[in-house]
Amino acid sequence: MYDRILVPTDGSDHADAAAETAIDLAATLNASVDVLCVVEVGPLGSISLPGERGSAEEILGERARGFVDEIAERARARDVTVATEVREGIPVREILEYAGEIDADVVVMGSRGRGGIGRMMLGSVTEGVTRHSERDVLVVGGEATALSES
Repeated sequence: MYDRILVPTDGSDHADAAAETAIDLAATLNASVDVLCVVEVGPLGSISLPGERGSAEEILGERARGFVDEIAERARARDVTVATEVREGIPVREILEYAGEIDADVVVMGSRGRGGIGRMMLGSVTEGVTRHSERDVLVVGGEATALSES
């Protein structure tokens, strides 16, 4: 059914729930998981934040790396083959592009993400991916899970 599962993350609880679903699915189907975090830096990218070492871009990139590494560790603990990627850009565009590059069979996403200055992915990102993806999208959130076939 699915051999390669893409799970975008922003470190939120919703993204974690999606990651758990992706790992469970991969373990059941003997599939691999690709974990992607897209950092949407914007105009503050090269500005150093007060009290922080490094630019906003560097800080967000480090956090993103932590998000994907933590999910990768959980996948490996379940003997699931995993790859990780951190990218900068517009989340919907980067997720769709990466899904095509790796020929993902399904994208598993949380229904909501972070907001504010730490924003890397929004609930609207899930909607955008669902609307424009040529691949199946499994949306994981609260009580509802839906599979969208394109």
